[in-house]
Amino acid sequence: MHERTKFRLHSHDVPYGSGSGQQSVTGFPNVDDANSYWIVRPQLETSARQGDSIPSGTIVRFQHMKTRKWLHSHLHASPISGNQEISCFGGEHESDTGDHWRVMIEGSGKTWKQDQRVRLQHVDTGAYLHSHDKKYQRIAGGQQEVCGVRDKRADNVWLAAEGVYLPVTETK
Repeated sequence: MHERTKFRLHSHDVPYGSGSGQQSVTGFPNVDDANSYWIVRPQLETSARQGDSIPSGTIVRFQHMKTRKWLHSHLHASPISGNQEISCFGGEHESDTGDHWRVMIEGSGKTWKQDQRVRLQHVDTGAYLHSHDKKYQRIAGGQQEVCGVRDKRADNVWLAAEGVYLPVTETK
């Protein structure tokens, strides 16, 4: 959930009409929408498993629960602000480093927990997952833009809110 606006990270099988043409990612205001659920997965080629603790600095991937595509970014302009586009791409067995995000914990705490403030930094480009009050008018009317920005700002802090949480196992 985006800390300042309380909109949820959201996607559905609707492509961007510009930029990459990949599956769009937006901010959505409602709590109970299945298109706002994500599975946190380990990065490719690592020994980490689902359920392991996630210390600050860990690289993870976010899989959209409904479409099975990965939260992704690259050097395309976002549709409203012209910042970096955030999309969903790939599938169950199709993922690359454009899907890698570094979890950066804000404040005290060394591992990511529910309601812990975090920044998510895209590994390939260095951009932070970001949102703001700018909203789409047509296809995703009322949903806000999610994009990437290079610098740390108040609008790139997120929280893990609703969801299913596995018991944490410490990685050895």
